[in-house]
Amino acid sequence: MVRAVTLIRSDALSDVAEYAYAATAPADARLVFLAGACPLEKDGSTAAVGDYAGQAAKCVENLRTALDAAGAELRDVISTRVLVASTRQPDLVAAWEVVRDAFGEHDVPSTLLGVTVLGYADQLVEIEAVAAVLDD
Repeated sequence: MVRAVTLIRSDALSDVAEYAYAATAPADARLVFLAGACPLEKDGSTAAVGDYAGQAAKCVENLRTALDAAGAELRDVISTRVLVASTRQPDLVAAWEVVRDAFGEHDVPSTLLGVTVLGYADQLVEIEAVAAVLDD
């Protein structure tokens, strides 16, 4: 299957970052804008309370579900924003490593942010994403 997303790299930028610096999609791609995937169980309770990596994993799971409902998958994501309620870099890294591993070689452009607070009780992580799909 042909994918809409093309990841772009530049030799003029550091290769330390674990993601592509840019991505494109053709004009005929259908864009899918996803709300922030939260670490919520179906009953609305917060998963993995106190666990940055555990919440990131639940966010990825919920992101996959939302993508599937839109006819897309992780390989169709063109960019992400990972929000982590912490001022400590190790907490951000713990969440990021889960997200990075979930995307594997499809290392889309991403922004990792430490924020003051997120919307749900005990919520530590949220993942926003945009996907691009070529419909048949």
